[in-house]
Amino acid sequence: MNVTTTRLCAAAALATALATVPATRALAADPPAKLDMQRGTELMQQQMAQMTPELRERAAALSPEIKRFLMSVALKHERRSDTMTLVQVMHEILADYQTIGAAIATDNGPMAADAARRVALHRLPRGGMLPYLPFDKVTNEGLSVLPAMEVAVEGNAMKLAEAADKGDMVGAANYYGAVTTGCVACHAHFRGQPGSTAYVPRLRK
Repeated sequence: MNVTTTRLCAAAALATALATVPATRALAADPPAKLDMQRGTELMQQQMAQMTPELRERAAALSPEIKRFLMSVALKHERRSDTMTLVQVMHEILADYQTIGAAIATDNGPMAADAARRVALHRLPRGGMLPYLPFDKVTNEGLSVLPAMEVAVEGNAMKLAEAADKGDMVGAANYYGAVTTGCVACHAHFRGQPGSTAYVPRLRK
Protein backbone atom coordinates (compact mmCIF):
# COMPACT_ATOMS: atom_id res chain seq x y z
CA MET A 1 0.00 0.00 0.00
CA ASN A 2 1.56 3.31 -1.09
CA VAL A 3 1.56 6.59 0.85
CA THR A 4 -1.32 8.11 -1.15
CA THR A 5 -3.54 5.07 -0.59
CA THR A 6 -2.64 5.02 3.10
CA ARG A 7 -3.60 8.67 3.49
CA LEU A 8 -6.90 8.15 1.63
CA CYS A 9 -7.76 5.23 3.91
CA ALA A 10 -6.83 7.31 6.95
CA ALA A 11 -9.00 10.20 5.75
CA ALA A 12 -11.92 7.81 5.28
CA ALA A 13 -11.40 6.47 8.80
CA LEU A 14 -11.39 10.00 10.18
CA ALA A 15 -14.65 10.80 8.38
CA THR A 16 -16.22 7.60 9.74
CA ALA A 17 -15.18 8.44 13.30
CA LEU A 18 -16.48 11.99 13.03
CA ALA A 19 -19.76 10.75 11.58
CA THR A 20 -20.47 8.77 14.76
CA VAL A 21 -20.90 12.00 16.73
CA PRO A 22 -23.97 14.20 16.13
CA ALA A 23 -23.19 17.77 15.10
CA THR A 24 -24.79 19.08 18.26
CA ARG A 25 -22.08 17.26 20.24
CA ALA A 26 -19.24 18.93 18.37
CA LEU A 27 -17.65 20.18 21.59
CA ALA A 28 -20.30 19.18 24.10
CA ALA A 29 -18.37 18.35 27.23
CA ASP A 30 -20.78 18.46 30.16
CA PRO A 31 -19.88 21.36 32.46
CA PRO A 32 -18.17 19.95 35.56
CA ALA A 33 -19.73 20.38 39.00
CA LYS A 34 -18.41 23.17 41.21
CA LEU A 35 -16.00 20.98 43.18
CA ASP A 36 -14.87 19.23 40.02
CA MET A 37 -14.33 22.62 38.39
CA GLN A 38 -11.90 23.57 41.14
CA ARG A 39 -10.05 20.26 40.82
CA GLY A 40 -10.07 20.52 37.04
CA THR A 41 -8.62 24.02 37.17
CA GLU A 42 -5.83 22.77 39.43
CA LEU A 43 -5.03 19.91 37.06
CA MET A 44 -4.95 22.20 34.04
CA GLN A 45 -2.68 24.64 35.88
CA GLN A 46 -0.33 21.77 36.74
CA GLN A 47 -0.19 20.75 33.08
CA MET A 48 0.34 24.33 31.89
CA ALA A 49 3.22 24.77 34.35
CA GLN A 50 5.09 21.94 32.65
CA MET A 51 4.70 23.33 29.12
CA THR A 52 7.20 25.45 27.26
CA PRO A 53 6.30 29.16 27.12
CA GLU A 54 5.33 29.00 23.43
CA LEU A 55 2.97 26.07 24.00
CA ARG A 56 1.54 27.65 27.13
CA GLU A 57 0.72 30.78 25.12
CA ARG A 58 -0.98 28.76 22.41
CA ALA A 59 -2.94 26.68 24.94
CA ALA A 60 -4.13 29.84 26.69
CA ALA A 61 -5.55 31.10 23.38
CA LEU A 62 -7.80 28.07 22.88
CA SER A 63 -11.56 28.56 23.00
CA PRO A 64 -13.50 28.05 26.25
CA GLU A 65 -15.18 24.99 24.68
CA ILE A 66 -11.86 23.31 23.91
CA LYS A 67 -10.49 24.18 27.35
CA ARG A 68 -13.60 22.75 29.00
CA PHE A 69 -13.22 19.54 27.02
CA LEU A 70 -9.54 19.22 27.97
CA MET A 71 -10.50 19.75 31.60
CA SER A 72 -13.11 17.00 31.39
CA VAL A 73 -10.44 14.64 30.03
CA ALA A 74 -8.06 15.52 32.86
CA LEU A 75 -10.80 14.88 35.42
CA LYS A 76 -11.96 11.59 33.90
CA HIS A 77 -8.51 10.04 33.59
CA GLU A 78 -7.50 9.60 37.19
CA ARG A 79 -4.38 7.61 36.32
CA ARG A 80 -1.61 10.11 35.58
CA SER A 81 2.16 9.89 35.33
CA ASP A 82 4.82 12.42 36.23
CA THR A 83 7.41 10.65 34.07
CA MET A 84 5.80 8.74 31.19
CA THR A 85 5.66 10.21 27.70
CA LEU A 86 2.75 9.85 25.30
CA VAL A 87 4.66 7.18 23.37
CA GLN A 88 4.95 5.12 26.54
CA VAL A 89 1.26 5.60 27.28
CA MET A 90 0.46 4.48 23.74
CA HIS A 91 2.54 1.35 24.29
CA GLU A 92 0.45 0.68 27.38
CA ILE A 93 -2.78 1.22 25.42
CA LEU A 94 -1.52 -1.06 22.64
CA ALA A 95 -0.85 -3.84 25.15
CA ASP A 96 -4.41 -3.53 26.48
CA TYR A 97 -5.80 -3.33 22.93
CA GLN A 98 -4.02 -6.56 22.00
CA THR A 99 -5.27 -8.17 25.21
CA ILE A 100 -8.84 -7.36 24.13
CA GLY A 101 -8.27 -9.08 20.79
CA ALA A 102 -6.86 -12.19 22.46
CA ALA A 103 -9.75 -12.25 24.94
CA ILE A 104 -12.39 -11.96 22.22
CA ALA A 105 -10.71 -14.72 20.21
CA THR A 106 -10.71 -17.04 23.25
CA ASP A 107 -14.21 -16.09 24.46
CA ASN A 108 -12.87 -14.60 27.69
CA GLY A 109 -15.40 -11.90 28.59
CA PRO A 110 -13.91 -10.73 31.91
CA MET A 111 -10.45 -10.36 30.39
CA ALA A 112 -11.84 -8.36 27.46
CA ALA A 113 -13.93 -6.13 29.73
CA ASP A 114 -11.04 -5.33 32.08
CA ALA A 115 -8.67 -4.47 29.24
CA ALA A 116 -11.30 -2.38 27.46
CA ARG A 117 -11.89 -0.29 30.58
CA ARG A 118 -8.15 0.28 30.87
CA VAL A 119 -8.14 1.55 27.28
CA ALA A 120 -11.10 3.84 27.95
CA LEU A 121 -9.54 5.22 31.13
CA HIS A 122 -5.93 5.14 30.00
CA ARG A 123 -3.13 6.88 31.85
CA LEU A 124 -2.30 10.49 30.98
CA PRO A 125 1.35 11.29 30.25
CA ARG A 126 3.47 13.96 31.90
CA GLY A 127 2.08 17.38 31.06
CA GLY A 128 -1.15 16.04 29.55
CA MET A 129 -1.71 15.48 25.84
CA LEU A 130 -0.94 18.87 24.28
CA PRO A 131 2.89 18.82 24.58
CA TYR A 132 3.05 15.74 22.34
CA LEU A 133 0.85 16.99 19.50
CA PRO A 134 2.19 18.72 16.38
CA PHE A 135 2.41 22.41 17.22
CA ASP A 136 0.23 23.38 14.27
CA LYS A 137 -2.55 21.14 15.62
CA VAL A 138 -2.77 22.98 18.95
CA THR A 139 -5.50 25.26 17.62
CA ASN A 140 -9.26 25.35 17.92
CA GLU A 141 -9.59 23.76 14.48
CA GLY A 142 -6.91 21.14 15.06
CA LEU A 143 -8.35 20.05 18.41
CA SER A 144 -12.01 20.24 17.37
CA VAL A 145 -11.95 16.53 16.43
CA LEU A 146 -11.08 15.42 19.97
CA PRO A 147 -14.65 14.89 21.22
CA ALA A 148 -15.40 12.65 18.23
CA MET A 149 -12.19 10.74 18.84
CA GLU A 150 -13.10 10.27 22.48
CA VAL A 151 -16.47 8.81 21.53
CA ALA A 152 -14.97 6.59 18.82
CA VAL A 153 -12.20 5.15 20.99
CA GLU A 154 -13.06 5.50 24.66
CA GLY A 155 -16.84 5.45 24.23
CA ASN A 156 -16.75 2.28 22.14
CA ALA A 157 -14.23 0.71 24.52
CA MET A 158 -16.73 1.14 27.37
CA LYS A 159 -19.49 -0.34 25.22
CA LEU A 160 -17.17 -3.23 24.42
CA ALA A 161 -16.64 -3.79 28.15
CA GLU A 162 -20.40 -3.82 28.76
CA ALA A 163 -20.94 -6.34 25.97
CA ALA A 164 -18.11 -8.55 27.22
CA ASP A 165 -19.53 -8.45 30.76
CA LYS A 166 -22.76 -9.93 29.33
CA GLY A 167 -20.89 -12.60 27.42
CA ASP A 168 -21.82 -11.00 24.09
CA MET A 169 -18.51 -11.58 22.34
CA VAL A 170 -19.93 -10.91 18.88
CA GLY A 171 -21.03 -7.48 20.07
CA ALA A 172 -17.66 -6.98 21.73
CA ALA A 173 -15.93 -7.84 18.44
CA ASN A 174 -18.04 -5.24 16.61
CA TYR A 175 -17.06 -2.57 19.13
CA TYR A 176 -13.44 -3.69 18.81
CA GLY A 177 -13.61 -2.78 15.14
CA ALA A 178 -15.12 0.62 16.01
CA VAL A 179 -12.31 1.28 18.50
CA THR A 180 -9.78 0.38 15.82
CA THR A 181 -11.37 2.83 13.38
CA GLY A 182 -11.17 5.56 16.01
CA CYS A 183 -7.51 4.81 16.71
CA VAL A 184 -6.63 4.94 13.02
CA ALA A 185 -8.52 8.21 12.55
CA CYS A 186 -6.86 9.87 15.54
CA HIS A 187 -3.40 8.77 14.39
CA ALA A 188 -4.11 10.03 10.88
CA HIS A 189 -5.06 13.47 12.20
CA PHE A 190 -2.32 13.97 14.78
CA ARG A 191 0.55 11.62 13.95
CA GLY A 192 0.70 11.68 10.16
CA GLN A 193 2.84 9.16 8.29
CA PRO A 194 3.83 6.31 10.66
CA GLY A 195 7.52 6.03 11.37
CA SER A 196 8.43 9.47 10.05
CA THR A 197 7.88 11.65 13.10
CA ALA A 198 10.63 13.73 14.69
CA TYR A 199 8.58 15.58 17.30
CA VAL A 200 10.03 16.82 20.55
CA PRO A 201 7.58 17.17 23.45
CA ARG A 202 7.05 20.84 24.32
CA LEU A 203 7.74 20.36 27.99
CA ARG A 204 9.95 22.34 30.29
CA LYS A 205 13.20 20.59 31.18
